[in-house]
Amino acid sequence: MAKPSHPVWDLFCRVIDNFGDVGVCWRLAAQLGARGHSVRLWIDDPTALAWMAPQGAPGVQVLRWSEPFDPHGLTPGDVWIEGFGCELPEPFVAARTRDPVWLNLEYLSAEAFVRRQHGLPSPVMHGPGRGLTKWFFHPGFTDGTGGLLREDDLAARQAAFERDRWRAGHGLKPDERLSVLFCYEPAALPAVMAEAPTHWLVTPGRAAAASHHLPLATGASRQTLPYLDQPGFDELLWAADLNFVRGEDSLVRALWAGQPFIWHIYPQHDDAHHAKLDAFLDWLDAPVSLRTLHRQWNGIEPGAAWPGWTTVDSWRPVVQAARARLLAQADLATQLAGFVATKG
Repeated sequence: MAKPSHPVWDLFCRVIDNFGDVGVCWRLAAQLGARGHSVRLWIDDPTALAWMAPQGAPGVQVLRWSEPFDPHGLTPGDVWIEGFGCELPEPFVAARTRDPVWLNLEYLSAEAFVRRQHGLPSPVMHGPGRGLTKWFFHPGFTDGTGGLLREDDLAARQAAFERDRWRAGHGLKPDERLSVLFCYEPAALPAVMAEAPTHWLVTPGRAAAASHHLPLATGASRQTLPYLDQPGFDELLWAADLNFVRGEDSLVRALWAGQPFIWHIYPQHDDAHHAKLDAFLDWLDAPVSLRTLHRQWNGIEPGAAWPGWTTVDSWRPVVQAARARLLAQADLATQLAGFVATKG
């Protein structure tokens, strides 16, 4: 049987962090759909898409992943993706009529093992998929990894973005210092908010709950935002002078924004995120001041001190140099489709 020129993709996502998991999987699905692929996005909790992607996307069908999984009337597609290593429901695997390209889309990391493991096979030894092969697909920051999600129209959208007009439309002054706050509950948050002379643009949810009662520096102010769709969130990061972001999806968006940022990495109980953060800072070629605030923000080092806007502004060339390196690489969806074409 000839390989389909545009295979049908089944992308599965279990929600752990409501924003990050769904955000990554939706961006991937939408980008594949924009390129003519048919994508079924299976999510156990799709509620965030109501505000994150209210218009949907061409070629993408969102389906609720319920248990027990009922495969009645379903023909599994040509490509199966386990988002962040979630395991596919056995009835879905058993319902296949042909052997798929089965991928485990892993978490993003700059650690050295990513290049070693990217693209490796993993034979399926048990269950209805016995005899099939899964393939590890690792997003990453360097050649030899799967790259990062980057929409085909991203550069054009950024070129057309008018920062002063955006600020005026949100009642902000053109020269006002803006900081986006999208975080968990960092121990350093009270100290930074008490010292930073900025207008805080606070995202709803955990960031708003953690910060609403904290005192601000002299001359500082805060504004709690509504939930934003993905293009709106991108523009928010483009408009700000400093972006505090969290998780995986917003880290990538902060890199594309090219503005100074601090990343609140998802905390793990065994502190494995410490090495992951250090590997990223090494790749970023972060100066001492940027590395220090990252480690304080993530609770790896005690204390926190606002470094001052002069120091923050000095981080911008570092981020923009990193962005230039990434733009020279193929994006994740391109690499994913190319990988699938070699295995189908």
